[in-house]
Amino acid sequence: MIVTIESPDRANYPDLIDEMYRMRAEVFSGRLGWEVTVTDGRETDRFDDEDPLYLVSLDETTGSLKGAVRLLPTTGPNMLRDVFQILTPEGAPESPLIWESSRFAINPGIFQGEDRVKANHRVNAITLELLCGIVEVCQKSGIEHIVSVFDARMARIFRSVDCPFDVIGTPTRIGKTMTHAALFEMSDGMRQRLGQVGGIDKPVLASPGALAMKLLPQQKVA
Repeated sequence: MIVTIESPDRANYPDLIDEMYRMRAEVFSGRLGWEVTVTDGRETDRFDDEDPLYLVSLDETTGSLKGAVRLLPTTGPNMLRDVFQILTPEGAPESPLIWESSRFAINPGIFQGEDRVKANHRVNAITLELLCGIVEVCQKSGIEHIVSVFDARMARIFRSVDCPFDVIGTPTRIGKTMTHAALFEMSDGMRQRLGQVGGIDKPVLASPGALAMKLLPQQKVA
């Protein structure tokens, strides 16, 4: 189940937002060793203050966090334009029809203790659910493309789930890995392709109010 959380709604779900920030710290700092800012066990950056849209994957039975991704309009502050300028020396895309995805993360806690094959299968399933959610949100909002900055690890994951992308600018080694900027088409064809790979026929976006109902027993909803 994919739910969306806009900035005005964050105060209604403090526990979930806090868990997401903790997950990001574990993934990006703890596991990947990125140079990110972690404060009190939580990873946040200045783009979390720019009214992003979060897509959150929740277990339909327990409501537990499985993964998350952040979307920002390219007409305002974003990571490609303001942090990774080296990737697009001729300028980053800027259009109301193009949004940026960042901080794509899968919760490591959900597959602890599983063997490698089962863990990889679970990661791919959650990845596909989040990608389908991104396409569905974009199509509902009239967004035609997503632009994203990602490393070689994510490039392999995208290819493994048959998610095509068009590299823009110049792939560059940043730190220890090659880093890419690419565009993803938010088309019916993309949604169909991802759905076929993941066996996801029905929409993944939850209905309005589903998040409140799922979390109601665990935290106060304003």
